Amino acid sequence: MPQKEQRTQPQDKTIKSQPNEKHLEFLQNNIARMNQCSFQMKGWAITIASALIAVFVSTISDEHPGSKIYLMAAIAATILFWCLDSLYLSKERRFIGMYNDLIGVGNGTKQPIIHLKEFEIPMEKYAGWQYGILRAIVSPSEILLYGAIIAGLGYLYRAV
Repeated sequence: MPQKEQRTQPQDKTIKSQPNEKHLEFLQNNIARMNQCSFQMKGWAITIASALIAVFVSTISDEHPGSKIYLMAAIAATILFWCLDSLYLSKERRFIGMYNDLIGVGNGTKQPIIHLKEFEIPMEKYAGWQYGILRAIVSPSEILLYGAIIAGLGYLYRAV
């Protein structure tokens, strides 16, 4: 009677050829969620800055030039939303890095491919400048939006 071949499962379930579709779907959902949060931070920053500008303008009268505290509050809120948006953007980049490593694409020439186990989410392996909050803060899209808001608020603060 022929013996059945027993396949031994490796202890380390490192994905090398075919990534698990559920794992990819989980990472895609996290990327979409971080992107949505980042988009909401941009919307809230514009809304709060606009509302505080409207309140500032409503305090302007013939006798009183307006209360500039609202403009300072708008600048502070914009900086806060800039930091929160950058946090979500950096987390999104980490999930994109995991996704790229999982499908075997890699994350650039200087970044080695990290082999992931099934359903592993190793956020600590994706650290450094490429995935950091500071890099997200100085990214062109962030600087253009939040820099323009802060520059406009600063101009309004000096002009009045």
